[in-house]
Amino acid sequence: MHVQEWLETVPAVAVYALVAAVIGLESLGIPLPGEIILVSSALLASQHGHIDPVILGTCASAGAIIGDSIGYAIGRKGGRPLLAWLGQKFPKHFSEGHIATAERSFEKWGMWAVFFGRFVALLRIFAGPLAGVLRMPYWKFLIANVLGGILWAGGTTAVIYYVGIVAESWLKRFSWLGLVAAVLVGLTSMLILKRKARKAQTAHQQPEPVPAAE
Repeated sequence: MHVQEWLETVPAVAVYALVAAVIGLESLGIPLPGEIILVSSALLASQHGHIDPVILGTCASAGAIIGDSIGYAIGRKGGRPLLAWLGQKFPKHFSEGHIATAERSFEKWGMWAVFFGRFVALLRIFAGPLAGVLRMPYWKFLIANVLGGILWAGGTTAVIYYVGIVAESWLKRFSWLGLVAAVLVGLTSMLILKRKARKAQTAHQQPEPVPAAE
């Protein structure tokens, strides 16, 4: 069966559920390709009328907000030991360097780190749990979480959907072009953050200079 024909057989409710689940789990703190799933689903909606982009964006936003809120609750209850446990389970994502980078972002930007972190691949994983660990007031977290979740999930869905509509003539084979584009965007943001994390880890490991004796 051709890819396009197979995609037309996928129930819309299954797409909505998959998007909400993957983005929710990623926001909760589990490393999953939420951005790739969202971009691919928005492109799918632009090529197949049985998927409503409004419902898709709503499900994505709900998954992001609920997942981040659960992550906040888990982080608030688990505290620092939770970060250490996550570092053992997911060393590539929760290394000391990544955590140090995320903590500096929270110290500098506060609630806006939650908002802007929604647009950076690895910070999406950290935002909820780390906000809880650092005891950010919940009302501040909730405002940033809701605004960031709606703008990122809803905005991404809208932009990719209309790009797919306009570029329909050259997006006939959406599944491959869409995934390649999403992977490139995701990898670029991850590489930038990893580079910053390595610098932070190096600085963290360097001993502080001992003042010279007078």
